[in-house]
Amino acid sequence: MIETTEALAAACQTLARSDFLTIDTEFLRETTFWPELCLIQLAGPETELIVDPLAPGIDLAPFFELMADPAVLKVFHAARQDIEIIVNRGDLVPQPIFDTQVAAMVCGFGDSVSYDQLVQKIKGVQIDKSSRFTDWSRRPLSEKQLEYALADVTHLRDVYLSLKENLEQAGRSLWLTGEMAILESRATYDLHPDDAWKRLKLRVKKPIELAILQKVAAWREREARGRNVPRSRVLKDDTIYEIAQQQPADAEALGRLRTIPKGWERSQSGAALLEAVREALAIPKAELPRLPRQQHVPEGAAAATEMLKVLLKLVSEKQGVAAKIIANSDDLEKIAIDGESADVPALHGWRRELFGNTALDLIGGKVALRFVDRKIEAIAL
Repeated sequence: MIETTEALAAACQTLARSDFLTIDTEFLRETTFWPELCLIQLAGPETELIVDPLAPGIDLAPFFELMADPAVLKVFHAARQDIEIIVNRGDLVPQPIFDTQVAAMVCGFGDSVSYDQLVQKIKGVQIDKSSRFTDWSRRPLSEKQLEYALADVTHLRDVYLSLKENLEQAGRSLWLTGEMAILESRATYDLHPDDAWKRLKLRVKKPIELAILQKVAAWREREARGRNVPRSRVLKDDTIYEIAQQQPADAEALGRLRTIPKGWERSQSGAALLEAVREALAIPKAELPRLPRQQHVPEGAAAATEMLKVLLKLVSEKQGVAAKIIANSDDLEKIAIDGESADVPALHGWRRELFGNTALDLIGGKVALRFVDRKIEAIAL
């Protein structure tokens, strides 16, 4: 393993001469809010290495400079968590990016295919998973553990080259542009505490309950980040729902809630939480947040959505593209209700050509589905 800044700088200089490199990380986050980076695996066409970010005195600046180099394509599998770590530690988003999980969906390997499955299908290699649940923060790591970690980037080179060729031959390389733009956007990873409530299910029925939910969720988010502990260690989701519904304005009322541990209401955290509740209760009625409107579903929309699901499956299988990357259930429902005016990805770009136009024709009565010779097919009327 690379354990010094000098060795890391030399390795990154070598990798910077490559057209692409594959990247993976090993981390722990069971007891922390921010992931604890334990290993970095890197591979270029002719080089592979492991970096120990826990080595005493090591400076990861050369690695982050490499991540920011626009001349080198960074290849990940299921990139988001790895990129979140780089954003948190290096304050940058790697660019440009190629995510093999997304590419695999475009190439017909199914929805959210795992790295192990992809290696098996493309290379015919069965990865030994016995080291999967390693505590990567412990030292020393065994040769077997290091080999397992390195395999996450060495096989990824061949997976990337195979998918790249597949995309080019099918004329689908540009299909990934929009998906990669999302992964390369800083906004994808800069989630403000005031938006933390959006992670929760809306089990509230009144505007004041929504206001409390928002304030308490924001307080929990800041508290978890500041203390570097999981959100649930600060306050469980069920507790937030109960606080929103019961609206405790003082410590006595907070202590009566069944999800609050005995005595917690008198703690410093309990006082801070109550302040967040009072802020919500002080909001003038006219300024309270509005509950999302339940969209009126016109008669026949449910049946139309089911037909669109069949069409989507038909198109995805015929074209060799995972259904998930074309449209989800919410998209199909919006098309069934709003038709052409539905603002969903399925009605834009390559997705529209592949599926959207036929979907609109189906709900417009211009296309029918029929069952012939044990197969479903779409026919123009």
